[in-house]
This record gives sequence, structure tokens and C-alpha cells, in this order.
Amino acid sequence: MRLKWQAAFRRVIHKGTYHQPPWQTYRAFCVSAVPRLADAPPSSVVLEDFPCDNIRNFSIIAHIDHGKSTLADRLLEITGTIKMDSKRANQQVLDKLKVERERGITVKAQTASMFYQQNERDYLLNLIDTPGHVDFSWEVSRSMAACQGAVLLVDASQGVQAQSLSVFHAARERGLKIIPVLNKIDLPAAQPDRVKAQIHSIFGIDPADVLYISAKLGKGISAVLRAIVERIPPPPGDIKGRLKAFLFDSSYDRYRGVISLVSLQDGVLRKGDKIASCHTRKKYEITELGIMHPEEVPTAQLLPGQVGYIACNMKQSSEAHIGDTLHRVGEPVEPMPGFKPAKAMVFAGIYPVESNDFPKLEESINRLTLTDRSVTVQRESSAALGQGCRLGFLGSLHMDVFRQRLEDEYDANIIITAPTVPYKLVYRDCTVIVSNPTDFPNVGDTSAHVREVQEPIVKASIIVPEEYLGEMMNLCFEHRAEDIDHRYLETSGEGSNRAMLTCTLPLSEIVTDFFDKLKSRSSGFASFDYEDAGYKPSNLVKMIFLLNNKPVDALALIVHRSAEQMIGRMWVKKLHKVIPRQLFEVPIQAVVGKRVIARETLSALRADVTAGLYGGHYERKMKHLENQKEAKRKMKRIGRVDLPQEAFFDILSTKRR
Repeated sequence: MRLKWQAAFRRVIHKGTYHQPPWQTYRAFCVSAVPRLADAPPSSVVLEDFPCDNIRNFSIIAHIDHGKSTLADRLLEITGTIKMDSKRANQQVLDKLKVERERGITVKAQTASMFYQQNERDYLLNLIDTPGHVDFSWEVSRSMAACQGAVLLVDASQGVQAQSLSVFHAARERGLKIIPVLNKIDLPAAQPDRVKAQIHSIFGIDPADVLYISAKLGKGISAVLRAIVERIPPPPGDIKGRLKAFLFDSSYDRYRGVISLVSLQDGVLRKGDKIASCHTRKKYEITELGIMHPEEVPTAQLLPGQVGYIACNMKQSSEAHIGDTLHRVGEPVEPMPGFKPAKAMVFAGIYPVESNDFPKLEESINRLTLTDRSVTVQRESSAALGQGCRLGFLGSLHMDVFRQRLEDEYDANIIITAPTVPYKLVYRDCTVIVSNPTDFPNVGDTSAHVREVQEPIVKASIIVPEEYLGEMMNLCFEHRAEDIDHRYLETSGEGSNRAMLTCTLPLSEIVTDFFDKLKSRSSGFASFDYEDAGYKPSNLVKMIFLLNNKPVDALALIVHRSAEQMIGRMWVKKLHKVIPRQLFEVPIQAVVGKRVIARETLSALRADVTAGLYGGHYERKMKHLENQKEAKRKMKRIGRVDLPQEAFFDILSTKRR
């Protein structure tokens, strides 16, 4: 009976068995569920069918919120890379980070390979979607290094904005072929003819070359693909030459180690090849390689002109040097010109809320900086906050995004100090760069022998409608701007003309709330861009805060002499709100040199020592009250006020207004 039951069970199982193709199994267990991938199996990708003449490498560049990610979604749909959805559910397919989806911005350049047929000829299109905010300009420059062309996207309702100018000049300096595209032509406020005239007058681009699209509705996307194939030149490359690969991005996988994105210049790269780095001289073996379609799809080899990923058992994140040239072992090549190192503009200290979590926090920062090499890291310690790291960022938004990525991706609970900029101290015999306020010398300290203090400045560009030009000038004057000038971008007389305001601003004035004020005073119409302009002498002082006459090093600030009164009063009031009351009176002081700029007094907690006295002479009550006063005076002399971590978090997490 038992044998018959087993035989029947085997027959049922055998009839119900479904043999799933291996490529479908791959798709079913793909960890990224956001893109709706096409049904074509990865095994059908034969890169040998795409010589250099059939390859186009391009990026999408634009000002923030002009529709780069939406255009990328439509390109992926039309080429069949992802499934076309009639409900337009494919939104920000290449924006894979949680912070990108929550904020609706691109902070990390992403690569995707697409297959496209035109005139019965197959093409391989390698797309790189780039960020649009000025704080992520280094991501844009890295992306352009692997491209021969760029799609310059301009909002037909907003027109040319500050970052549009910046990315256009960066692309032109690299010699990229630029395809101008007007997006959002379906909006009621769109003015395509007027914006086309702007593009012609500002960039010198022929108006006949401008394409009209609506990325949201999918209108005109086919014309963009045709222009990419016809206008952008194919990448150079020699399949018979020595292997030369350009490393332009990297990420970390806990099982495979460092995953590098490379642009192959010459030669052929296959699995099992032995490669070496021109920068570190270390040797590796290729364990896996392929293309991003848009997820990782393994292939047999990579050919010249193609962009793909490689895994080579690289375990240390520091070994993947952005801008490095890889070659075959024993066949050295001339290194390609790399990237100009990113220059940190804003510095802040990051500390764990629980001091025991510092090793975990440091490891998380090292892993995260692998995907964002523009961040500089240095260990530091604070008497109030314990061990931490001092990080350098390209801007205040960059710092905020990095903080959110630490919290989202690594579950870190952190405190970030007030952002500062690097200052230059000129001594008699040397010059020192200081980014930590605790290392800044006090005013009037003759032993420091500081001859001059210099602060970083930037050349700022603001594009704004002419009716807000006066407000923008006032804002710039409030933030110590110099060399203010303006010119009108168009004088058509139709509607509101726009002006470009240029000035020189101290970097410390724009790292906190300058951008918020800019948007508020211009009703959201102004756009802002800046570039480094060196250093200039300035009258700067170090402000420290005393709690019960004892300094708190983590709250030290470097401020301009003209703003010391306002900043001192503002921070003293903040501290008065968050510091818990003590059994004795606590003076809270903002001090510059030997002068007290602002003061608030935290009143003491007072116990009713006369509550148990019933009747008797009044001198008994006075005796108890005098004893209480004497005890409080003694506590004030020897007492210590510890600023709790929660108070630090409340102070440093709020916006500086």
C-alpha cells in the first residue's frame, strides 16, 4: 500500500513540474523590483555584433527638475529595455536610492545600456543619467568622461537656468556633441519659441537643431533617439590594440567586493583576464563582467567603445581609484588623464549618538564614500561628543543627502555639527588650512603670530525674472557680496524678461540658508549656481560658548566681525531653550576673545526649604534660606553642566535662521 502511494505521488509531481527557463529565473529573483524589465533573456545579448560604429555613448545634462529622469524612463521604454506601461508607472527607474525617490532628485549618476534599431541597423546606446544640482557637479564631470555626446534638456516653461549654463560649458570643454532638447512643451505655461531664442542667444546653437518633446507624455522621444544616432559620433577604439579601460564609477557588494564601472577604450576584456591598475599597480582577475540593462547582465566580453561593469575580487574600497586606467598584466599602456580631484567646500563633524557605535559608523562612512568619492574623511574627537569623523562635502545639499543615506542605508543614528568652510591662516613662515573651529586661534592671541586670515569665496550666478532683480541684489548685499553686476538675457518685450546677476560671495554665507532665502524672495523663480574663486582676506573671529564659565568645544563657530552680535544672541537663545535646568543658576555666554557678546541666564531649580516650618520666629526661615543660598553658590563654583546628546541634536539639527 505504501509503495503504491509513493508511485502515485511521483506521477502527480512529475506531471505538475514546470521547467522555467534559466533567464526567467534570473529575472524572478532580481533584487531590484522597480524596473519592469523586458522579456528578452540576457543570453541574447551578443556584444560582438556592435562594433564602435554602432555604439553611441551619451549623457543627459540639465538644471535640476527639468525632466532628466523622466526622459530616461521614456528612452528605456521605447528601446524595449523596460516594459512600456500605459499608466506611466515607470517613474525614476534609474534613481535607485531611497533618498532620490523621496526628494525627487538625482544625486547619483546611473548607467543603462539600450538596444535600438534604425534603418535596419542595430545600435548599442549607453545612457548615463546625471544629477542636476550644483552640489553634484563632480558626478556630472565623471559621467561626461565616458561619453561623446550629451542631451542638453531645457524646461520649456522655465527656460535656461543657472545650472544649464554650467553643464553646457562643462560639456563643451570636453568636446562633446550637444543635442538641445526642449521638454515639457505640453504645459500651459510653456513658451518653446521664446526658450529656443534664449538657447540661440546664450549658447549660440542653431534653432533648427532644437527638438521639442514631452517626456511625461512620450511625445518626440523617437526624434531624440534618431538625433542621438545621427549626430553623436561613435567612440574611438582599436579592437586589436592593448587593453585600456577607464574606471569612472564604483560601488560595493558584500559578496563580490568592489564593482567598477568602466569605459573600454581599446582591446577586448574577457572573464578570467588578468588586469592591473596604473594607479595602485595592483593585479586582479576578472571574475564577472557585463552591461547595465538596466540591471547587471553578465556577458562574455566587453569590446572597445562599450560601457559595462567588472568584478575582480577587489576587497578594499580605496583600491578603486576614480579616473584610473586598467590594462592587461604585462602590457602596460599610457594612463588616461584622470579627473581633477573634487575640492571639499563644506565641512562638518559627524558623531554617533551612542559613543560605542563609532566603529560601526566609521565602517558605514567608508562603504558609503565608495559610491561618492567627492567626500573627504578624517577622524576627530570632541570632549562633548566623543569620537567622530570630520567630513568634507561639495555643498550643504550634498551634506544633507549624505546624512540621509547614512540613516537610510546603514541605520546610523548620528549628530552633525554646524557646517563650516576651510579657512586659510597666513603665519610668518607658513600657511595653514583650518576647517575645524576648535583649531582656529582666538582673537587677540599674540602668541599665535597670525598675520592674515583668508576665507574662501565663490563666483555666483543668479538667473531671475527682472521684477525680482532688486530683491536678489538686496539679498546679495546682506550676505557680503561684492562686484555685483547684471545683464539681461533677452529683450523681446513679450512678458517678463530675465536677468543674470553675477557677484562674488563668501562661501560661508551660502552654506546655510542662502538658497532658501533665494527661493523665498523670488517666489521660486530664481536659479543659483556658483564656482570656486579662491580666497580673500577677511575680518573673522572665533566665537565660543560658555556654560557656567566652561567652554563647549563642539559649539565653536567662526563668524565675520559684522555678524557676531546677531549670531551670538541667536545661539545663546537656542541653548537657553534646550539645556535642562540645574540646581544652581547657569550663565550661558557667547564669547569672542575676552568680550562677552551675548548672555542668557538659566534660572536654578529651587526647593521650598521652608515648607516644613510651622510657626516660630521668622529668623528660622531666614536661616534655612541663607543656607540654601550658600549651598547653591558652592554648587555653582564646583558644579559642572553636561550638555546632553539630545540637546546637541536639537541645536544642530534645526535650520540656522
